[in-house]
Amino acid sequence: MTRPGHPVERPVGMEYYVSDADGIGGRLRARPEDFRVRELEAVDVEPVDADPGSYAHLVFRATLYNWDTNDFAAALAEKLGMSRERVSWAGTKDKRAVTTQLFSVRTDDETLPEVNDADVEVLGRTGRPVLFGDLRGNEFELVVRDVERPEDAQTIVDELAAFCDGESDDDSDGGGDEQETPICVPNYFGHQRFGSKRPVTHEVGLAIVREEYEEAVLAYVGSPSEREPESTREARRFVEETRDWQAAVERIPGRLRYERAMCHRLAEGDDGPEDYRAALETAPSNLQRLFVHAAQSYLYNRICSERLDRGLPFDRPVAGDVVCFADDDGLPDADRLQRVDEDRVRTVTRHCERGRAFVTAPLVGTDTDLADGEPGDIERAVLDDVGLEPADFANTEEFDSSGTRRAIRLRTDLAVDGADGDDASEDADALRFTFSLPPGSYATVVLREFLKADPDVLS
Repeated sequence: MTRPGHPVERPVGMEYYVSDADGIGGRLRARPEDFRVRELEAVDVEPVDADPGSYAHLVFRATLYNWDTNDFAAALAEKLGMSRERVSWAGTKDKRAVTTQLFSVRTDDETLPEVNDADVEVLGRTGRPVLFGDLRGNEFELVVRDVERPEDAQTIVDELAAFCDGESDDDSDGGGDEQETPICVPNYFGHQRFGSKRPVTHEVGLAIVREEYEEAVLAYVGSPSEREPESTREARRFVEETRDWQAAVERIPGRLRYERAMCHRLAEGDDGPEDYRAALETAPSNLQRLFVHAAQSYLYNRICSERLDRGLPFDRPVAGDVVCFADDDGLPDADRLQRVDEDRVRTVTRHCERGRAFVTAPLVGTDTDLADGEPGDIERAVLDDVGLEPADFANTEEFDSSGTRRAIRLRTDLAVDGADGDDASEDADALRFTFSLPPGSYATVVLREFLKADPDVLS
């Protein structure tokens, strides 16, 4: 059973909820400390006084209060008098939160300057920067305030537990005593992947993959959203209507520095295709990659939604599926793939039941081999609808992607404090959710099942 997703989520491919009960209502992130996340690290470091010639990167752990990861990296780089590109991190986090994250910076120094609202602990040195693979997962402690229907929380827990294997657990008790319950949801990319207030990064990415660079710039610099201030909407409309890039630099608010940089580059050029691409390349390299990754994420979300719509299972394969196997930590390993034919369905199903294998969908790139059977029909139909094929992801620099595959089901042990009416904090109408997720999965994808609200209340 599925329930239509929120209208704001559907344009980014999140078509359904898998729980049918009404949402509990309420607000996430009423204050930054309501969203706490701590990274589970997987990196070995040398002593801080190790030779910087061999170990050029200083590794540190930072607890950030109400900081966007990119903004913190830029602020630290500015204090160090260096390019932001020399600061790396294991996972990007949202601003309105308290986050504990792993970073590295290429520097000979053994200490780091103070940054407001950030506690920094230097851990040591490595010979390479901290990267996404240095993250084993994230631990979350999230508080939802102003809950209207706390009694619905347990019903939703039971329905999400049933999605794990298609059977309800009548003995489940995920309620007010913080007992953990295994639950499952589709492993969607969350709304914030595409821009919390203005979800357009996938549209920019799709245009880039098509090599339609002018359309990509207009999607990013234009595309006004009703969720933005009126002055910002006016500036974006001006861009769309006039293409007067020099005047746009003066109109776009200073906080939109990437948009301003693109307009400034276009004001210097001849308005040719190479100028539009160069304008996109003024963005930080991680944002350039995010554009294409967001396009891949959108296609992935749509594939998952179509699988739900057709009633195909998420906990086990059907003929034609591609599965990945677990790594040493029990996490999906996208480098260990196997195509499931009719003769292997039963055997691979047993592996899935034991947590040794996971059904996948593609993050489409140049090396993507699409599935067979009905899963392959779904993947091809979604690509046909946007006029793309895997070979189109061949590009240069940050816009190229070879693709990978990703498990379609997200499983975690969830505890809900206050579901029986007990206080979760100083507020009697608040619920606290605690759980852990593998790297790359979104806490808001779990919480959306409980709130069933505009994603704005999750961001």
